[in-house]
Amino acid sequence: MIRTVSLFFVLLAVWLLLSGHYTPLVTGLGVFSCLLSALIAHRMDVVDHEGQPLHLGPRIIPYWGWLMAEIFKANLDVAKCILSPKSHLRPSMFTVTASQKSDLGKVIYANSITLTPGTVTVDLDGDRVLVHALTVGSAEGVKAGDMDRRVTKVMEEHL
Repeated sequence: MIRTVSLFFVLLAVWLLLSGHYTPLVTGLGVFSCLLSALIAHRMDVVDHEGQPLHLGPRIIPYWGWLMAEIFKANLDVAKCILSPKSHLRPSMFTVTASQKSDLGKVIYANSITLTPGTVTVDLDGDRVLVHALTVGSAEGVKAGDMDRRVTKVMEEHL
């Protein structure tokens, strides 16, 4: 039931942020729709530990900070490619192994690669991740395995 309550508050927060209308009637209808959606999701038994990963708790916040810094650095790398493609653009495809044991950990890892400009996860099959990279630097960044280790640490999985 705690995941359903958490889902309600997440839905409500998103609704309040996106709505922009805070009259009593509109706010009341928004609260009602969020509550109804959370109850329907609970009744359908679709609120689980992967859909509402409360178990990640505060461990994910430092990872988000690190990921934002990596995204910023990768944006600079992509900007170099745009300004002088002949000297920086070296596209490649390669496979790396995801050390995460859970599906949620693998998805977080694959999505983190895709969120970083200049790299895209093309395929995730078991523990094999097929990645496309625009530059040698972005390819080496993924191959170095720092992101993989950090996601594994967030998931509290041991290598």
